Amino acid sequence: MKMAQDIIIKPIITEDSMMGIASKKYTFKVANDANKLEIAKAVEELFGVKVAKVNTINVNGKYRRYGIHEGYKASWKKAVVTLTEDSKTIEFFDGLM
Repeated sequence: MKMAQDIIIKPIITEDSMMGIASKKYTFKVANDANKLEIAKAVEELFGVKVAKVNTINVNGKYRRYGIHEGYKASWKKAVVTLTEDSKTIEFFDGLM
């Protein structure tokens, strides 16, 4: 059994993800092998909120060059977590607005 801290790696802070906060949608980088149920339980446990649904996206690594070295950055998984209407907000994101 994975811990909640192992599933939720870090929040994603971009202009697009900040616009989703108004409709209670929060974006996180998550473990590649985590499923939607595990992600929902981890967010509920870490932040004390109620999750309505989880959408996941597999993000392919981008091609990068640095001088003569070239290769791909690591692929990763992104989750957009939607909270229920009666749920409180995640306080970490409140300070960023």
